[in-house]
Amino acid sequence: MKYRRYFVSGRVQGVGFRWACVTAANQAGVSGWTRNLSDGRVEVLACGTDGELDSLARWLESGPAGARVEHLEIIEEHSDVRDASWPRDFVIRR
Repeated sequence: MKYRRYFVSGRVQGVGFRWACVTAANQAGVSGWTRNLSDGRVEVLACGTDGELDSLARWLESGPAGARVEHLEIIEEHSDVRDASWPRDFVIRR
């Protein structure tokens, strides 16, 4: 399993991005979480196979209707970033 962290910039808060991201991530088969950041971006940390993570990344490039993604930053995590609170599925963190 691999881990990737995504930072999504643009009009991505206040448009249901995180809720739609949960659906997209579960459909892709990844576990992890998403949250809003104070700088206006959305952060996503996901665990899955290359194919599953690529599928999620393709969705993140556009997001849900009403969102306008201007930039997607992808960071490969090189260690196990899971902790005791790692979710079984994909969830929203506050």
